[in-house]
Amino acid sequence: MHNILLQAAAPAAGGGGPMASSLIFFAALFGIMYFLMIRPQQKRQKEMQKMLDSLQVNDKVITSSGIYGRVVSLKPDKDIVVVEIDDTNKIKVDFQRSAIVSILNITPPVVTK
Repeated sequence: MHNILLQAAAPAAGGGGPMASSLIFFAALFGIMYFLMIRPQQKRQKEMQKMLDSLQVNDKVITSSGIYGRVVSLKPDKDIVVVEIDDTNKIKVDFQRSAIVSILNITPPVVTK
């Protein structure tokens, strides 16, 4: 009977090995997921916020629905951007600032001689 109790107690003393290795595995897995998925997404969000903060009147923009236009005015208190989508008829549409996907201001190339 004494031998059975000693045999049962022996694995309990050394049972931390598999638990520690699985904990290290999950920590490494979380670290890999952080650097491959979470961190790049946060970087894209910061760049998008920086782009939206730099939005100015007369910027040519494209919206998330694919509409091209020119920013006519900004309403920062309501987070709205007024975009003119037709120059000839002066059609203006209100968009949320977050609906602006990119600024299309293209500077002409400088020609050097």
